Amino acid sequence: MSSPSPTSNFPPIRACIFDMDGLLINSEDAYTDVTNTILRENNRPDLPWSIKAQLQGRPGPSAGKIFRDWAKLPISEEAFMKRQMELQRDMFRHCKPLPGVEVLLKRLSVSHTIVDAKNQAKSPGAGRKRIRLALATSSHGKNYDIKTAHMRPMFEVFPEKQKIVGDDQRIPKGRGKPLPDIYLLALQTINDQLRSEDGSEREITPEECLVFEDSVPGVESGRRAGMRVVWVPHPGLLDVYKDRVEEVLAGRTGEHDENDLSHQSSEPLPGSPGKPGEPNDGWAEILNTLEAFDYRKYGIDSEDQRYRTESGQQALAGTTDQELEEMTARADGKLHAPEEGTPKTETPVPIYKTGKVPAKV
Repeated sequence: MSSPSPTSNFPPIRACIFDMDGLLINSEDAYTDVTNTILRENNRPDLPWSIKAQLQGRPGPSAGKIFRDWAKLPISEEAFMKRQMELQRDMFRHCKPLPGVEVLLKRLSVSHTIVDAKNQAKSPGAGRKRIRLALATSSHGKNYDIKTAHMRPMFEVFPEKQKIVGDDQRIPKGRGKPLPDIYLLALQTINDQLRSEDGSEREITPEECLVFEDSVPGVESGRRAGMRVVWVPHPGLLDVYKDRVEEVLAGRTGEHDENDLSHQSSEPLPGSPGKPGEPNDGWAEILNTLEAFDYRKYGIDSEDQRYRTESGQQALAGTTDQELEEMTARADGKLHAPEEGTPKTETPVPIYKTGKVPAKV
């Protein structure tokens, strides 16, 4: 599988922006099951991955046109949409996180950008900036709510203002993925938040953002935004593109057509339509699962700061509760009063070695 070039040519990542369907949760399988149910009810063949690959990640209107042109269903679009909504309402309630997602989001929510080797050894907060997170999904708000209602704790890592859904009025009409507007908007919301804080952090640039995507149009969207990309395709999608992986990673599969008038219906965000990358340019990589994500490759320190000593050393297994409290207090510039001491019972501490992920974070 392809990997990025040595990271010395890239700045450390300061923000991670996530797609949702098929990347964080298994809703793409739900979409497929719903579609195939309707196709079978109308004596049509199941949806092949060669067509589904074109639908993934796109806004509803453009995906719908591609599907209708292929399916040629003997029912009206209105009847199809009604039946689709009936089936989706039930299936979306049973969506689950995909492998590695919960651990990745938890770790990133307490992660920091590595400034340099010297700063890695400093106590928490000494020049270390936390990783900013945002969600950028083509799912409309109502569907987002149905899919995530039973997984809300997992999605709480995304600040409300950094959750961008497909029908967000700030996305120019007709400019969904594979155009970059949704990712440019996500970065804009992050920088708006930075400006509202104490001003200690400069704004984040596109090359300091890492996009996580499962779809081919989504990869192109991230690349056109000038961001680095991690592509985590469904095995069925990868089978379709197994001989074109480098094209996908470069965003050069031709998902966006400059002559498509539907993309000219409103004013784009600054930076759109952007440009795709070049094959083997190191700006994107492919992973089979988010369980394999390498934090350090992207300049991300994912070790929980609660378990570091004042000098920045990782706490060892067997550290007591009182010692952990004292470590945290020193990192905050204060010490607990003696009467606040706690019994010296051992507390398990996550140990991060050789990229292995602990059972709990």
